[in-house]
Formats: sequence, structure tokens, C-alpha cells
Amino acid sequence: MCPHSPPCPDARAADREAAHTVASHPEQGWSLLCNGVIIFEDTGELLPGGQTIAPHRPTDMWVWPVDLPPTAQPPSAASHVPAA
Repeated sequence: MCPHSPPCPDARAADREAAHTVASHPEQGWSLLCNGVIIFEDTGELLPGGQTIAPHRPTDMWVWPVDLPPTAQPPSAASHVPAA
């Protein structure tokens, strides 16, 4: 049972990653949460029953800078490719 107040989210809850970290091993790339979930540095997860959650890092997001005028266009994917 979780000793935290308020209690940590259950391992089956959508916000399970918000549970407190009880063991951290950054040199190995994983941490154990209070609810029994193991989270990995690539954002994958291992739930207490053995179910796996695939990595879900948002890698293709582009945040609109505050100082750009609303008529500006977001950069194309080609603009992020390093020059050869």
C-alpha cells in the first residue's frame, strides 16, 4: 500500500507515471515507482503484471514560439535535416 498522501496513482491508471520514485538507477536507464511500475529512460514501461507499454516520447512535436507572428509557418521536416 502507498504511504504517500495523497496516494500515488494505481499502476493501471492513466497517470501512473506520476507516482513517487522509490528506486532510481539512471546508470542502467530505469526507475521503480511506488505503484510497482518500472519506467525506462526511453519512456517505455513495465507494469507489475508483466504488461509492457511501448515508448511514447513525443519526438515529432513542434512548439510554436511566443514571439512568432500568427502568419508565420512552422518549419518543414526538411529544415531539420543537417547539411551534408
